[in-house]
Amino acid sequence: MTSPGPRGPSEATDEGVLRLGLDDDARRGAPAAVAAVCDRGTVRAVAVHGHPHGDGRPTTRDTVFRIASMSKSFLAATVLVLRDRGLLDLHAPITTSVPGVRLLHDGRECTVTGEQLLSNRSGLGEDNAWVDRHLGAGREELAALFASGLPLAAVPGTVYQYSNLGQSLLGRAVEAVTGRAVEDVVREVLLEPLGLHRTAHTPDAFPDDERAHGFRTFDGGETFHPEPFVGAGALGCIGSMVSTVDDIATWMWFLGSAFTDEPVAPEVLSPASRRELQQPRTPIPGPPGAFPGHELAAAGYGYGLVVEEDRRFGRIVQHSGGLPGFSSHMRWHAATGLGVVAFGNSDNFAARRVAGVALDELLAGTGAPSAVVRPWRETVAAAQAIDAAIREGRSASAYPVLADHVLADVPADVRDARLGAQLEEVGGLVPEQAPFAERVVAAGSEAELRLRIAGVRADLRVEVRMIGLPEPRIQSLSVVVVPTGESRSEGEQPGPADRHRLVLPAL
Repeated sequence: MTSPGPRGPSEATDEGVLRLGLDDDARRGAPAAVAAVCDRGTVRAVAVHGHPHGDGRPTTRDTVFRIASMSKSFLAATVLVLRDRGLLDLHAPITTSVPGVRLLHDGRECTVTGEQLLSNRSGLGEDNAWVDRHLGAGREELAALFASGLPLAAVPGTVYQYSNLGQSLLGRAVEAVTGRAVEDVVREVLLEPLGLHRTAHTPDAFPDDERAHGFRTFDGGETFHPEPFVGAGALGCIGSMVSTVDDIATWMWFLGSAFTDEPVAPEVLSPASRRELQQPRTPIPGPPGAFPGHELAAAGYGYGLVVEEDRRFGRIVQHSGGLPGFSSHMRWHAATGLGVVAFGNSDNFAARRVAGVALDELLAGTGAPSAVVRPWRETVAAAQAIDAAIREGRSASAYPVLADHVLADVPADVRDARLGAQLEEVGGLVPEQAPFAERVVAAGSEAELRLRIAGVRADLRVEVRMIGLPEPRIQSLSVVVVPTGESRSEGEQPGPADRHRLVLPAL
């Protein structure tokens, strides 16, 4: 891990990317909206729209919006705090903490763990529309519902299904092991230590003139109708929270900084546990249109967060929120700490598109890497040794640092013949090469390195991959011809490693 390095000059201004995201179509979707560019916990720019009460009072960056299911990230982090304190076992049946819960598949009771509930693979089916209107249900009502026996839509642990009811059981588990309301526990272990004073579980925590009212539209934004706040009862822990763009910027960086050498507030929740939140655990199926506007290699649900693997930018962590009258979205780029948050006071507001467009444009304009990789010293030393051996014309039989299988898999005489043909193809090597560090072109991981050796008519690209032994050795070595000054051969498609930022150790 490493802290993000300095970024180059931006071709896309913060204000410009917010205009692209919060465009006319987005503004038509809600009476009021706010979007912000965030950089490692600091709001760098804000765009506001409209009137949060539907009257003449303007939206500001301090306007409190309901963040709905973004609340799940706070619940998940609280669960891990208690797990780390030894109060919760996520791999035990949820009935260990919450007795009386009956979950059935094919008429038979099933064991479901807290970890399966947290990662949305418990077997409980998708329930957004129903839960939205039952957010204020009481604890006794919800307990009776679970005690009556809920049918599972899949075998536990097998498939992704977004279950609010399932995650609410974790709220009950928090209450069972602490003896306190889950909202109070979240406030005590997260909100207060992190200074999130503009974040709460109910809208009435703030004066009416500071919070956005909810609205709905059924004619594409031509008219809006007031939507009363849905309640905040036993299901509130999964979707009732309210916040501001500044507080969410702080929250995103608290989570995101766990991937750096200087994580924020390690005493609140360990960096290792925060990284757990941001690991994809349950694959999310991605048919055409599932993630509009994004070039994803994969996506999965972590703990209270969605993790995307973007083909251009690497890891993006995000979560949306939606309730009658509100739409919200937060997303951040793991490699740089750049993020965007967007709120609107209508469920017709496309918060995910607003934030997604803005962050993509921002990352493209800053030339953001897909990851920051710091290769092992042994990787760099091995690559330097192979570089020297090739340039000096040594036989593969004399290459240093090779694992014992390398020449057994491809004999030295075969390697020598192949390299001889490649040297003839490039017209021989240029005697004076640029410094080694300037010729390094990519690294897929800490145990890999690609470098270029300049030839007369074309270049050689050498790739070294190490095996992690007590004394790391080269486990694979490849050489290909690439056009002069390029890092890929003709027709070779870019891979994630081509967009990594490398930090080489001093040798």
